[in-house]
Amino acid sequence: MKFRSRFHAPYCSQQILVGLACIVGMLYPMSVWAVDLEVATFQIDATPPVGSPLCDALVPPSIGVDDPLSVRGIVLLPADQPAIVLVAVDWVGIGNGGQDAWRQALSKAAETSPDRVCVHALHQHDAPGCDFTAEEICADHELQGQLFPVDFARQTILLAAQALVDAVAQPQRVTHIGMGQAKVEKVASNRRILGADGKVQHVRYSSCPDPAIRALPEGTIDPWVKLVSFWNDQEPLVAVSYYATHPQSYYRTGLVSADFVGMARSEREKELPNTPHIHFNGAGGNIGAGKYNDGSQENRPLLAKRLADGAKAAWEATEKTTTDDLSLSWQTRQVDLPVAAWLTEADCRERIADKNASQIDRLAAIRDLAWWKRCQAAGGITIGRLRLGKLDILHLPGELFVEYQLAAQRMRPESFVCTAAYGDYGPGYIGLAEAYSQGGYETGRVSRVSPRVEVVLMKAIQELMQ
Repeated sequence: MKFRSRFHAPYCSQQILVGLACIVGMLYPMSVWAVDLEVATFQIDATPPVGSPLCDALVPPSIGVDDPLSVRGIVLLPADQPAIVLVAVDWVGIGNGGQDAWRQALSKAAETSPDRVCVHALHQHDAPGCDFTAEEICADHELQGQLFPVDFARQTILLAAQALVDAVAQPQRVTHIGMGQAKVEKVASNRRILGADGKVQHVRYSSCPDPAIRALPEGTIDPWVKLVSFWNDQEPLVAVSYYATHPQSYYRTGLVSADFVGMARSEREKELPNTPHIHFNGAGGNIGAGKYNDGSQENRPLLAKRLADGAKAAWEATEKTTTDDLSLSWQTRQVDLPVAAWLTEADCRERIADKNASQIDRLAAIRDLAWWKRCQAAGGITIGRLRLGKLDILHLPGELFVEYQLAAQRMRPESFVCTAAYGDYGPGYIGLAEAYSQGGYETGRVSRVSPRVEVVLMKAIQELMQ
């Protein structure tokens, strides 16, 4: 039975076919199909207009553009399955109702189901966010449009959906999958530095002006940039990279920027001008460039070059595998992440209603309430795993600690495991259970989940990696 034809049937018929595919997926959750694969890629500009709120209003509004932002997506088109859509956006985060809007629009454009669409932010700070749940609360308190540029966000979603439609009208056949990795030197370091008592003594952040703290060891990181490429014989169709770190070199300038990860991506596209490049941020919640970055502006191109050099080495180390004998599967889990003990509806509403509080504090309370509301709704958060031969790509939420990424690799050591984090941005930071007793910035009130999150999320990851 074919679940999906190549966009020739009427839309209503396509929806029926997608529904049948989803039913089969529920009945046979570990099923795989021999792959007959095509891909399409799309890209649009995502640079907000001057005056837009940036970084959920935590940095000054935009006054100009240092370098443009983009939405970049790849659509996998297996012959006998619904499409799979993977998207990376140069925004600080897309959460709650923002995720719903993106996934619904793109799934409709691809004639697939929303659970086969993953939308991730790269988390640059001189960039906007997107959370329509929070915006609804803002409107109730005369704070509409203060968190992010709402009309611009909606227009960007529409443009991305149209670009997807245009792209899948001209798919390209995939004959080979490429996989390569290389170490990135002097970029990533762990942000949380523990003292002799096991508590966080220093947080190194993305930049660190103190040379003594910069001199401390890198700590736990994942030093590898991983590169997946899709080929039609000898022609590379698209390169997709994964690397775990906060992407900031410096920010709060008011000048919109894709920062050093965007610069590195652009450098690789210059070297391979006919190959689109899509980059995903890995589990970099507790990772930054602080050991190698004092915050000076000249460090941005240096960090970009180091990441680009790693990506180039990964490209050169790529080994290609024919798709003739590969199988493809897409699996998801619905995960209910436990809400932090401090986060209650009453507390959020009290902070929002306090007109003597700063606007930043009231907006933070609105974001907290948006996550609380999402947790009360049925369904939880969708996480996903794409398996294509020995390739496994995990799609996960929040500002995830790198240990989740490393654990996933240990769960399937025979596979080439990549991780895209910063999916649903609603939960904020997601630490390990022990991290919540260690103190530090990431496990304070910027994490909207409880220490039980490790058990819940690790179990779901384990199920996907089986």
